[in-house]
Amino acid sequence: MMTSIPAKEQTNMINCNSEYDELQKVVVVPPEHMKIKEAINETQRHFLKENIDQSRALRQHQQFINVLKKAGIEVISLHPNQDLNEQVFTRDIGFTIGDTLYVSKMEEALRKPEEKVLINWLETNQYSYEDIFSDSIEGGDVLLDGQDIWVGRSNRTSDEAIHTLKDHLPTYNVMPITLDDEILHLDCVLNIVSPDTALIYSKAVDSVSRKRLRKKYHLIEVSDEEQFNMGPNVLSIGGNQVISLPENRQVNKQLREAGFTVHEVPFSEIIKSGGSFRCSTLPLKRK
Repeated sequence: MMTSIPAKEQTNMINCNSEYDELQKVVVVPPEHMKIKEAINETQRHFLKENIDQSRALRQHQQFINVLKKAGIEVISLHPNQDLNEQVFTRDIGFTIGDTLYVSKMEEALRKPEEKVLINWLETNQYSYEDIFSDSIEGGDVLLDGQDIWVGRSNRTSDEAIHTLKDHLPTYNVMPITLDDEILHLDCVLNIVSPDTALIYSKAVDSVSRKRLRKKYHLIEVSDEEQFNMGPNVLSIGGNQVISLPENRQVNKQLREAGFTVHEVPFSEIIKSGGSFRCSTLPLKRK
């Protein structure tokens, strides 16, 4: 286990206790070098020939950032590395639980250098972090709701890493969710948007977990088409507000009917690589 700076000496504090409390500070990376070089998920295989219009992706990402800043959120933008074409998906490289940021252990070789980029930035800016995993775990598979942590058992997050997290956080309820093989991360099929509401593509979640989730949340079901459009992968920014794709009309309609304010932001170019708004943000602080 490695911690960069003792908590008593760190100058920048972080804290997250849910997926939906008021977002105050978040890390992003502009998609300046975004390109599907090697297809590493089903969505990328679908768009490999068409690929990504980088200038359009940059415009859409900036529009997203403008919405965050307008909401009063501090947006920290890391410098994009020309060799790291997946760097826009900052959620995958770490996750914040309580006052600790955990650095992920990336499964795909082409994304492993992103870990060091994050660590260098954390150390330079005096953020405390922990690097405890010897087996793969990615932030897209980790959803936090108070003392409950839902973790996707996927091709990117191993049982060994889930056990490490559980051993390291004995006061939390760490609950694995087994995903279908073609699903990249848990946040592609599940997202907790309030203490009692979650978006779900239930077909891809194991039956035991579905029953457990139904007992805790009102589940808004996502269709096959809108799941492919990353329907569950909205970003909650607090006050029952979410950022969502305009194309996912049914998801947005159901959210509004459930009392949410939905900010529709174009992100169609970025989702070609297999991630949307939640994937593209690493929260450091929620109120």
